[in-house]
Amino acid sequence: MTDIPIISWTESGETYVARWRSESGWAPPRRVVVADDSLTADAAYRLACEGTAILWRGDFHNARQLLQALSRRIDRKPRRTDRKPTKPISLTEAFHLHRQGQAQRARILGMLLLPLDSDYRVPLRRAPDVRQACVEAYGQCDAPSLVSLRELLGLVGAHEWRKKGVMIPALGDRIHPHYGVFSPVRGEFVQLVAEAPFPPGELAFDIGTGTGVLAAVLARRGVARIVATDQDPRALACARENIIRLGLDRQVEIVQADLFPPGRASLVVCNPPWIPARPSASLEYAVYDPDSRMLQGFLNGLAEHLAPEGEGWLILSDLAEHLGLRPRDQLLAWIEHAGLKVVGKIDTRPQHPKASDPADPLHAARAAELTSLWRLGAR
Repeated sequence: MTDIPIISWTESGETYVARWRSESGWAPPRRVVVADDSLTADAAYRLACEGTAILWRGDFHNARQLLQALSRRIDRKPRRTDRKPTKPISLTEAFHLHRQGQAQRARILGMLLLPLDSDYRVPLRRAPDVRQACVEAYGQCDAPSLVSLRELLGLVGAHEWRKKGVMIPALGDRIHPHYGVFSPVRGEFVQLVAEAPFPPGELAFDIGTGTGVLAAVLARRGVARIVATDQDPRALACARENIIRLGLDRQVEIVQADLFPPGRASLVVCNPPWIPARPSASLEYAVYDPDSRMLQGFLNGLAEHLAPEGEGWLILSDLAEHLGLRPRDQLLAWIEHAGLKVVGKIDTRPQHPKASDPADPLHAARAAELTSLWRLGAR
């Protein structure tokens, strides 16, 4: 266990070590106390805020209730009766404050830890069977480990999504996302690809395929051959499983690549992360694109991978523009600098719940958001 993260704690006068599991990439807590059902929510909250992790030895369902109690304490609004009114802040400031709050919230809630046996059983009263969910996320294991209850519940939720799948109207079928692979629950970008007019040709590239949903839509629309790329092993496994299950593996080839495969195609599709900000965890790379690296990489390499009269379809939300993180002029300048021209653009409005939730701190930006399919050609 010397080459993997470990966590240590003292219990009943003895020192123990176990493998530390954190898909967020957080370091093991330095301070760990052992607790059971006698621990109050207020005491647990104080410990978590101080950076002390709580290794739970009580009832599993009581641990879930404690996690909910911690969440309520975090979300409790501070009284403002004695405070002077604050000046309005910009959407950019609101975005950064929102992310800071999310990170702090995740840190506090992540301090409630559960033990996992070497076969991923949870040795607590009334604990559910989480073995398959853990195998799907972590792979096989032969050593005990500790994990935050918050992460473990996320694994279980992802396992249920994987079993159930996400219905995609454009496919008339379901896509089954794996843990750590962005789920196509925002269907508007899929529908854009399902309806945009095709350029002539028989070969398409799907860059950053994720679950494989866009490659599947292109195949169902009649594209003879699609090469779908990704560099994340989880995404590659997920896309292959979906493509095979849909019976499209004769049309769609899944390959590991950083953006483009070799050659040129009549259609090159890319749905990069929409927000140019640094992820706070590895699982956020599907949403956050530091310095717009993937977006710029796609634009800068597109012209040399387009067949004559071919098109590149860039599917992109303008949420970053409304948040003041990337102006439209910058995007247009990148397109021009890459030797590309805008052939056309198709817009749609998001249908996700946050777009119509006035309580969301970023509601003003989400309410104005458009998702667009930019049709790009070589100049």
